[in-house]
Amino acid sequence: MVDIHAHILHGLDDGPRELAESVAMLQVAAQTGTTDIVATPHASLQFPYHPEAAAARLAQLRAAAGDSPRIHAGWDLQLHFENIRAALAHPERFSINGKGYLLVEFPEMMIARNIHEVFSQMRKAGLTPIITHPERNWLLRERLQELEAWVGQGCTVQVTAQSLLGRFGRDARAFAVALMERGLVHFIASDAHDPEDRPPRLDEAWQWVARRYGTEYAFLLFEENPKAALVGEAVRTFPAVRKRARFWPLAWWKRAR
Repeated sequence: MVDIHAHILHGLDDGPRELAESVAMLQVAAQTGTTDIVATPHASLQFPYHPEAAAARLAQLRAAAGDSPRIHAGWDLQLHFENIRAALAHPERFSINGKGYLLVEFPEMMIARNIHEVFSQMRKAGLTPIITHPERNWLLRERLQELEAWVGQGCTVQVTAQSLLGRFGRDARAFAVALMERGLVHFIASDAHDPEDRPPRLDEAWQWVARRYGTEYAFLLFEENPKAALVGEAVRTFPAVRKRARFWPLAWWKRAR
C-alpha cells in the first residue's frame, strides 16, 4: 500500500517531536503493509513552509530508518492566499515528488467563494489538487454538491483511513461513506501524526473497504491511485457502489444532516 499523506517528519508541525518517534511511525507503517509513504508536513499559517528544514529532516529519517517503507516528499498545503500564490508560481514546490499532485487542506472556518477559480488556475498550472479529509471538515460536509463539482473540474479527494473506523466520530464516518458510495474518493491515506493514537496504518481500513465494496475498490484507493500520484500519472475513478453490508447508508447521512 502507498500512504500519500503522513506527518512523519519530526519537529516541523503537530506530528512527531523527536526523530525516534518518526522512526517508530515508519516501523508501524512497514509492519502493517505500507511500502511507500509521503512525508507531508503542514504548510499553513500555524506551521509555515520551511523547505530546507523539511529536506534536512527527511534526510535524517531516511538515514535512520532505511528504505522500508520508501519515503517520498510532499506538503500538506493549507488554502490561504500566500500558499496559493506560491503553488501557482512554482507547481513543483509543494506537490508529491514534484509530479503535480498537491494535497490541499481547507480552513475550518471559511471556504472562499472563488475556490473553483483557484482550482482552475491550479489545473492550468499542471497541478491536480487532492482535497484532504473533507469528511472531517464540517463546512465541507455541508457542500457535497460543490465537492462533486470540484471533482468534475479535475480535483481528487482523499479520505482518512481512521475516519472509516470511527476515530473522528459518527458524522465524519457517515460522510466518508457517502463520498465513497458516490464514487468521489480517489485515495485513502493515514494522515498520521504519531505511532499510537493517529498511526500510519492502512491495513485495517483496507480490510474495511474490501469487505464492504470489494477488493477492486480497495486496490484502487490504497495502491493503484496512490502509486499514480507518486509518478504524476492519471488516477482512475470508481463508479458509484453499493455497500455489501448494512453500514451507514447514504439515506442515513441525508437524515443526519
